[in-house]
Amino acid sequence: MEVIRTENITKIYDGSVPVQALNGVSMVIGQKEFAAIVGPSGSGKTTLLNIIGGLDHPSSGRIIIDGNDITSMSENKLIDFRLQHIGFVFQSFNLIPVLTAAENIEFVMLLQGKTKNERMKRVHELLNAVGLTDKIDKRPTELSGGQQQRVAVARALASKPKFVLADEPTANLDSKSAENLLDIMLQLNEEENVTFIFSTHDQKVINRARRVITLEDGKVVSDERKN
Repeated sequence: MEVIRTENITKIYDGSVPVQALNGVSMVIGQKEFAAIVGPSGSGKTTLLNIIGGLDHPSSGRIIIDGNDITSMSENKLIDFRLQHIGFVFQSFNLIPVLTAAENIEFVMLLQGKTKNERMKRVHELLNAVGLTDKIDKRPTELSGGQQQRVAVARALASKPKFVLADEPTANLDSKSAENLLDIMLQLNEEENVTFIFSTHDQKVINRARRVITLEDGKVVSDERKN
């Protein structure tokens, strides 16, 4: 089942010297994929992720998500669409420092208008899934980097999104924490039927990915599926 389709996406950043970050990127990503977008710095990985997530706009081309063309949406409609359909995991965790682990996970469900019972049930499910039930009342400063990123993964899944975009999620983690996080994400990929798309340099991510899409100079130069 198709979840994401990009059609001939280009992105040019204007300036004294215009920079073409993406140059005709077309791909289809299906349900439950665990895919890594790789390539050297400046190849367009993060730009592509941001455009798929509706955080940036392409210069030309279309992005179809679950049958919806997000490139033609108004900004308000796009904000609501992201809230309902897309989860994000960032390199820098981006947790809200004054909120506990539970409150950080709950926050997106508050925005969705979920009831207190629905929110708490989902918070406990996810904290259990990422192995942090004992950290429910801890704030980010009381958690290790690996624990913060696990809370970030739980938060990304709280809304039951169609897919999760993870931009270098292991970059600020030690090797053991990165391995643990990836094992958890693979398990959630299976159990929640959610698609994960990574932008990464990390060989640990690439090794676990079932599909590796390589960008160079804003173009897809290879797209390999593993058995």
